Amino acid sequence: MSKGQIEAARRLREARIARGFASGVEAALAFGWNRNTYLSNENGNAPFSYRKAAAYAAAFGVTAEWLYAGTGASEPDVLDADAPEAERLVPIVGRVGADPEGVVLFANGQAPGDLVPLPPGGSPRAVALQVIGHSMTGLADNGGLIYFEDQRTPPSEDMLGHVVVVETDTDEVLVKRLLRGSRKGRYDLESVVGPVRRDCRLRWAAHITAVVPPYQARRIIRSASA
Repeated sequence: MSKGQIEAARRLREARIARGFASGVEAALAFGWNRNTYLSNENGNAPFSYRKAAAYAAAFGVTAEWLYAGTGASEPDVLDADAPEAERLVPIVGRVGADPEGVVLFANGQAPGDLVPLPPGGSPRAVALQVIGHSMTGLADNGGLIYFEDQRTPPSEDMLGHVVVVETDTDEVLVKRLLRGSRKGRYDLESVVGPVRRDCRLRWAAHITAVVPPYQARRIIRSASA
């Protein structure tokens, strides 16, 4: 069991207790989580992905990047401008662009994963994707970074016509240009390269807040194992 895994489990336990749940079983039942999975995450026997950390963080009222990697403020929408640079890092939560579909592949390995500095104007909810391959050319090149705010809110009018990060009702997270669909509540998703997906239902959408080119990305990515 790695030190990072032990620390992530400790933070999860602290967040659960602070939220007023006397046991992991009680919390799992309250939020409809698989009890064995949650208990394994909390006792450190099984690492949890950033995506799972986001769900736990929303339930316990903490930030996902603090829960996942121990960086940033633990409370949502709180950022200490005087904090050391090392405490203003956010996680790379997935890889995108390996194929024309723009599918985001979330990291599922040992927590925590690689970290990058908070982008200008970013909040504690900022996260990053790393671009792999050349299907995102025109938006971001192979090895670059795409930042977005992991706020999990429905699409808004100001997102129409822009490339955003979305999650569909079929559990896919994609980087697509958001277009109005044929009826209310449906959206067309245009690939940077590739076919348009028609009339998709979306759980959430998020603006891209920063794009970092490959040369700079190589300089700022920090391995959690370093």
